[in-house]
Amino acid sequence: MPSSSSSPTRPFLEAVRAGVLVVDGAMGTQLYERGVLHNTSFDELNVSRPQLVSKVHQDYLRAGAQVIETNTFGANALRLEKFGLRPRVRELNVAGVRVAREAASGHAYVLGAMGPSGYFLGGTDEEGVGDRAMVKAVFLEQARALVEAGVDGLLVETMRQTSELRVAVEAAIEASEGRLPVVATASFSIETGLMAEGTDAAEVARLAKEWGASVVGVNCSDGPMGVLAAVEKMIPLGLPVIASPNAGLPSRIDERTIYVATPEYFGVYAQRMFRVGVRLMGGCCGTTPEHVRRIAASARMMAGFAGTLEREDEDEPTQRGEPVPTVLAGELQPKPFEQRSDLAAKLARRKFVVSVEVSPPAGLDPSRAVAAARSLKAGGVDVVNIADGARAQARMSNLALAVRVRSEAGVEAILHVCGRDRNLLGTLAHLLGAHDLGVRNLVIITGDPPKMGDYPDATAVYDLDSVGILKLAARLNHGVDPGGKPLAATTSFVLATGAEPAALNYTREIERLKEKKLAGAELVMTQPVYSAEVLERFLDDVAPLNLPVLVGLLPLASYRNAEFLHNEVPGMQVPETVRERMRKAGSGAAARKEGVAIAREMLGLVRHRVAGAYVMPPLERYELALEVVDGFLDAG
Repeated sequence: MPSSSSSPTRPFLEAVRAGVLVVDGAMGTQLYERGVLHNTSFDELNVSRPQLVSKVHQDYLRAGAQVIETNTFGANALRLEKFGLRPRVRELNVAGVRVAREAASGHAYVLGAMGPSGYFLGGTDEEGVGDRAMVKAVFLEQARALVEAGVDGLLVETMRQTSELRVAVEAAIEASEGRLPVVATASFSIETGLMAEGTDAAEVARLAKEWGASVVGVNCSDGPMGVLAAVEKMIPLGLPVIASPNAGLPSRIDERTIYVATPEYFGVYAQRMFRVGVRLMGGCCGTTPEHVRRIAASARMMAGFAGTLEREDEDEPTQRGEPVPTVLAGELQPKPFEQRSDLAAKLARRKFVVSVEVSPPAGLDPSRAVAAARSLKAGGVDVVNIADGARAQARMSNLALAVRVRSEAGVEAILHVCGRDRNLLGTLAHLLGAHDLGVRNLVIITGDPPKMGDYPDATAVYDLDSVGILKLAARLNHGVDPGGKPLAATTSFVLATGAEPAALNYTREIERLKEKKLAGAELVMTQPVYSAEVLERFLDDVAPLNLPVLVGLLPLASYRNAEFLHNEVPGMQVPETVRERMRKAGSGAAARKEGVAIAREMLGLVRHRVAGAYVMPPLERYELALEVVDGFLDAG
């Protein structure tokens, strides 16, 4: 094990350029929550209560932080003077590095934190020049102490004046003689999105690069939404970008300062940050280890199953956006696609295939679902599709039903695999078990959050999203587990993925589908579509991906059903003309007949352009699925 004074073997800046890193959260608000009064010098605790500071560091490390900041935000002469601690600048900074290093134990990077001086700099006159020289000397004293104590880089943070940011960055570079990377982060006005004197985020990034910073970014400000807007302007400047938002705006409740941005909300925005190109994300005021845990889960999603900080071998998975090689060093040749399952063989010979969704039971008896699969097979359906707790409902394991359907009804299943309920280890075990039980077809999705379903207090895991699970399964098809360990054999999975032709952020949906193909997707199964224009646009846009498409069809059951899908289900659009047809059809059998007719019209429009149909019968009325595909089925 590395010594307490060591760092991960890869230099900090090299790790930043190689992938995404998780940074810790707030120190000050965590100390306050643990009983330290706000009028105390938090920096002095490095000497008087180092165990307390270390415990905060350790909690963030356990939550998944790969970078921690020293508890030295206010450890400069001007801020320490308020507590009568000005002569102890070097002592408190060195102690802060020592506490962080010991907590990290060689498994995380340590950045020396330098917050604002607390002095408002003047303008460009002679007095202003003198002010800047004085403030630079203050920063230089702190930075030299941090460098002497052995940090991996210097973090200049929460700067609200462009002039002070420059002085601090220049002092940090001078103190390290250019040997350490300097991270420069600014804090922008909530109302205007500008620095105190009016500089915008793009200009701050340009200037920081000019001054010599190695990483630029935003911290504090308000919550993730505003920080995301700011960092998006910085990314085009070419430096790696860090984002560390507050946990929203603070509220005073029962004499306590409460930050209201939840960890779940942070997790959502962490994904968005990483997708636009942010390389490091952590949290500022009000964030907790649980916020960092969510950021870490999102980082794992974006990197799929990338190795640890210390991994430097040549077999590390490729970063998102880069093609996945057919065979990597040490891997096995995957089984030919057409040999993996009956479904794959049919797709390979261009048979029009039909899949119908069959739901696992809510209780212990799967006999109705098995009987439905048997009748669907008799009707010419090729494969049944079994959801993995769709809409976060509590149902029997879809893997159990897939095995029963194959053994008792003689029909293959496409098994939904979602990231909501299993961590990385659980997902790996689930896939290996499914393969051993003879399940070969997978459709991989991220999964609906528990708050939609029967048990809203259930914990959502989301170690991996759909892209991450696709990467994992694709590696298994090459005979290698997520950590690069050879399996001595390959799995034979057919890897399908979902898509929403009517997604509100359609551009993002198409980009996401490209990422899924790079991750290993071999088949696309769409959400239901009711607009010919929407469906034709989607098929045009995905044609260059050369992926077979199963068009999603959900025959409407009633006008009320159409209104619900249109207004309350994300990614679904039911045009007014279609809803009007359902309104005129009335209810009962007449409405169901009209719903089938609408679905058949959609299928007829694109029959020649798609590989097959994916039918979702409403309310488990499986006979409607057969009516939808009647006359479209291929023989054999």
